[in-house]
Amino acid sequence: MAAKSTAAAGSAGPARVLQLEGEAHGLADRLPDLLMEAMRISSTVAHGIHGRRRAGPGETFWQFRQFQSMDAATLIDWRRSASSDHLFVREREWEAAHTVWLWPDLSASMQFASHLSSVTKHDRVLVLMLAMAELLVRGGERIALLGLTRPSASRKAATRLAEALASNASLPMLQQSLPPPERLTRFSGVVLLSDFLDPADVIAERLAILAAGGVSGHMIQVLDPAEESLPYSGRTEFIGVEDQERWTADRAEALRSDYRAALLEHRAKLEETARRLGWSFMVHHTDRPAAEPILSLIMRMSNAGGDYRMAGSSGAAAKAGPKSDGSEGVKVP
Repeated sequence: MAAKSTAAAGSAGPARVLQLEGEAHGLADRLPDLLMEAMRISSTVAHGIHGRRRAGPGETFWQFRQFQSMDAATLIDWRRSASSDHLFVREREWEAAHTVWLWPDLSASMQFASHLSSVTKHDRVLVLMLAMAELLVRGGERIALLGLTRPSASRKAATRLAEALASNASLPMLQQSLPPPERLTRFSGVVLLSDFLDPADVIAERLAILAAGGVSGHMIQVLDPAEESLPYSGRTEFIGVEDQERWTADRAEALRSDYRAALLEHRAKLEETARRLGWSFMVHHTDRPAAEPILSLIMRMSNAGGDYRMAGSSGAAAKAGPKSDGSEGVKVP
């Protein structure tokens, strides 16, 4: 399995500037369609999921419920209780909001798409990120692009994220395959979408910085199905997406067993890193519907509760194979 380079983007010569400008225009041209796709997916996922409405700290009246022995007497609503034979407590709606930082890997290797999938990893992580932004804002959370925008709870937050990506597409930070080493506020959350093919120890070091201070995290590894199964046979030339390095295999099928073993070993290290940090980890393949990882992630963030607030991981990393919560597991043909 080829590891991705962690070096910065190439020199900023005239040719590179023109190349980046072209990439920026291309991204801007595609973003409206990607944003519409994200809105469609978020609407599909949101159907049937409970909102954030629940009792908790806030100023807005939520509901009356009967007084219980563990409640303080000061919580009793005497006016409501006077019209009944029971004592009632007045509850307020939970209005506290978390900040969820989103980061899509937009590096060069994410442009890959094989004959097994009709979408690149780049476009899929953008759709997933924008759909997550839409759902989180609907749930009352504040969202932001890691290292790029400020937290916002605006109903147009997803559109603003798309605009920020389009206008800053040439920034070296967005060409990197690792999230920026930001120090995040305590109790905030972060969602990372990437193929996570950098060296496992490099990834672990960067994630440790993000996780400092009790930050909850969720990792979605987005891979083309060909990167999972290496479905090639015969004499095959492999070309590096980032460095254009070329390598020819006389019998590609002979590499399949060792390749799968290396990929699963790398994934096991990622899962161990997630487990150690108390984060969640899941795998998504681009030939599968985008709604699958979104629904799974929403349920993980709420710990299958009645709303979809950011919640701490159960501490167990996602394991290979089918998931009982509907998420896509590691599928090896």
